[in-house]
Amino acid sequence: MSLIKTIGSKAASALDRELMSPEGGGFSIDQLMELAGLAVASAVYKEYPPSKYPKVLCAVGVGNNGGDALVCARHLTLFGYKVRVYYPLRSKKPLFTGLQTQLATFGVPIIETDVQKEFQQADQIVDGIFGFSFVPPVREPFLEVIGLLNEYCKKIPITSVDIPSGWDVDEGPVNSSFEPSSLVSLTAPKPCSKLFKGTHFVGGRFVNKELAEKWDIDIPKYEGVDQVVKVQ
Repeated sequence: MSLIKTIGSKAASALDRELMSPEGGGFSIDQLMELAGLAVASAVYKEYPPSKYPKVLCAVGVGNNGGDALVCARHLTLFGYKVRVYYPLRSKKPLFTGLQTQLATFGVPIIETDVQKEFQQADQIVDGIFGFSFVPPVREPFLEVIGLLNEYCKKIPITSVDIPSGWDVDEGPVNSSFEPSSLVSLTAPKPCSKLFKGTHFVGGRFVNKELAEKWDIDIPKYEGVDQVVKVQ
């Protein structure tokens, strides 16, 4: 399947708001995050199964992209992976504390320091540091983890949530050498995905035909219960 239509950051934010409006989609942020995280976990399972890549490090940032990664971590645990979470700036918002509690009940460790050791021990990485709202430059405490992503993308599989962390949402890898092996675009690909050379999935089964037409995006053809479609 060829690369499908993209949506810019401002339009993506507006579409998210409409999905959560009574007139648009009627979804809660919890529901959207759950479906997004499940989509990322499903893509990881398809490309990098636990039989070959059992130890997963989920690198989690602030905001909804980080929330998607927390949900992904829980589902990967249920899929049979050994998951650890690097989360240096833990949110105290109820939605995020709930996600952290869920991980704790499944025995998933959440680590705030010594991220280099975590990278060394992982078979694969889920990159949930920055999403489409990211504005350069990268600041602490994320400078080290972004540097490690740049280094380890040449060594082990890395799956990025929505956009590769540190990329400009429109221009792509400006001042960045980070090239993940896989990308899971949520709702619709962002413009930077046109410059992505790896395996590309689209996920997030929450956009109806009316909204897709209004925002000029494509709904990929999902097969059965699949949560993602490979588009590249």
